[in-house]
Amino acid sequence: MLDAIRWDTDLIRRYDLAGPRYTSYPTAVQFNSQVGAFDLLHALRDSRKAQRPLSLYVHIPFCANICYYCACNKVITKDRSRALPYLQRLEQEMQLIACHLAPNQRVEQLHFGGGTPTFLNHDELRQLMALLRKHFNLLDDDSGDYGIEIDPREADWSTMGLLRELGFNRVSIGLQDLDPAVQRAVNRLQSLEETRAVIEAARTLQFRSINIDLIYGLPKQTPEHFARTVEEVISLQPDRLSVFNYAHLPERFMPQRRINGNELPAPAEKLEMLQRTIEQLTAAGYRYIGMDHFALPDDELAIAQEESTLQRNFQGYTTHGHCDLIGLGVSAISQIGDLYCQNSSDLTQYQNALAGAQLATSRGLVCNTDDRLRREVIQQLICNFSLKFEDIEKAFNIDFRGYFNELWPDLQEMADDGLIQLSAEAITVLPAGRLLVRSVCMIFDAYLGQQNRQRFSRVI
Repeated sequence: MLDAIRWDTDLIRRYDLAGPRYTSYPTAVQFNSQVGAFDLLHALRDSRKAQRPLSLYVHIPFCANICYYCACNKVITKDRSRALPYLQRLEQEMQLIACHLAPNQRVEQLHFGGGTPTFLNHDELRQLMALLRKHFNLLDDDSGDYGIEIDPREADWSTMGLLRELGFNRVSIGLQDLDPAVQRAVNRLQSLEETRAVIEAARTLQFRSINIDLIYGLPKQTPEHFARTVEEVISLQPDRLSVFNYAHLPERFMPQRRINGNELPAPAEKLEMLQRTIEQLTAAGYRYIGMDHFALPDDELAIAQEESTLQRNFQGYTTHGHCDLIGLGVSAISQIGDLYCQNSSDLTQYQNALAGAQLATSRGLVCNTDDRLRREVIQQLICNFSLKFEDIEKAFNIDFRGYFNELWPDLQEMADDGLIQLSAEAITVLPAGRLLVRSVCMIFDAYLGQQNRQRFSRVI
């Protein structure tokens, strides 16, 4: 693991393609409207019969201010009264779902995302957690992974104290960049002091894990200034870091149209930012987990990767991929057994469906055998950087080389280029290929040739 990444500019230029992030396979692009609420209820009953543990995701879409780079599903409003009717619909959704589950299915993982979850006031946060505890079997001994996304501009010591009291033990903090010029260009003014105060509160209150999000490739960023941001972030000693590549897709995400494309850094500058960041984080003792994620060696993600138990789902890298994931709220995605399904992304449609005592499921997909097989291949590569053919052959009763025979020339080319090591028994992603693991996974994606690549961000 010490040689987790080897920087190879030529390889990066050749294989830096646009493609999925593989939080699922098949990806959400394949979801269709033929999957609906009936399929979800059927999957919930299967989950109950199998007594599988649960992971809950709750989407709070509201933000008081717009960040121009953001591609999340959100509602920009200063009107805090909009939260209450949304919570009422969330309760109806919980009722409709929980009655199909067993009371003893434990919620091992809980995550509040957004939007800005702390857009809710303290009473509303208490109400929401009380509803979740009423309808689902939440753990009371602090053993679960219960996380929440934090905007330091919308949280203070009392908020952090409340969250800890309510059972949260993980926080993910949006920071992006500390340079005031960059912050003005993306309409997110946030001081280091605000961020440090939230982190100090989390540490004092004994939150178990702190994650910080950074973005490279934003307008007015330079390699020198971004390196200073990374240096400051390292001094805060988060347990995990996510360093995302900004994907400028103004034709898809309206807020990005407010970004001046002429102020975006050149591709060579973006590469330099990433290379410097990797060098800084590695020198500070962080391990490269994969994709955009880094963690300290004693973090659960790093340990899971060493033990080959790391998994990936719609919440990113996780140690809870064995759980059935239930998404609550507008645009939320569930993964229950072989079913993926997503709620309506339109707030009015979501609320109207539940007001009529109907689930807001709008689209999804049921995996077939080929989907399951390729999902496992991609999961092994993106989480463990290795794949033993024997494991897939036993699980799916196939001959790996025969099943994927048409892919062999592409795999061999990657092997010749030094991205992977290809043998008769296994694929191993080499240090020079780990930053490009998405490109390796794309080889096994049966749908990618049918898709418009412009829907996806580039690997680097």
